[in-house]
Amino acid sequence: MNSNKVNGLIHAEIMSSMILGSSIYSLSRIFNKEIIVFAQWENEDVINDFLKNSSIGKKLAKGWHIRLNLIRQWGNISGFKTSNIKNENFHENMPVVAITIARMKYREIPRFIRWGRPVEKLVRDNLSTTLSLASIRYPNIISTFSIWKTQKEMTDMVHGHSNMPKPKRHINAMKERNRKDFHFEFTTLRFIALSEYGKINNKFNFIPKANII
Repeated sequence: MNSNKVNGLIHAEIMSSMILGSSIYSLSRIFNKEIIVFAQWENEDVINDFLKNSSIGKKLAKGWHIRLNLIRQWGNISGFKTSNIKNENFHENMPVVAITIARMKYREIPRFIRWGRPVEKLVRDNLSTTLSLASIRYPNIISTFSIWKTQKEMTDMVHGHSNMPKPKRHINAMKERNRKDFHFEFTTLRFIALSEYGKINNKFNFIPKANII
């Protein structure tokens, strides 16, 4: 998917699916035929046109996808057009979607995996998520995706305050990253989920309902 050839496409990363927390040498980490696409579009009309009329889009339309609105960003990643959005008025009990994308320093990949796998398991096993995935494109792009029942439950995990065993796994990994960075580029993006289409393994409705009193 080339943004110069696809109408309305700003940028896209196409990756292979990866199971969070999987063994370093497992097939689910090294190679997977399931494709993950993270794309930024000019508007929903061009998305609909792509899914309906493009040969690639028609194939992707048979899977599951979610449409998102960016509310907060840390760091930067080339290709995507963002402006360091920071929405402080977003209610802590609203559901959120968190996506990370990293372009790894090649020599730091073993060290990143050593610190990152415990964090992957922390997210994967967290009952506050309705869906958590990871993806990879060789040689050095890694991404994670998670849907959280509430923003507060997500930030509790980030700051080491969740009820999970060994809750400091994420914050400890961030301290290690600050000590010596793993990445050429890294960004964490937080979104509101707007809509959801299709199924994953015959399951759907992963977007939680807001619980605001």
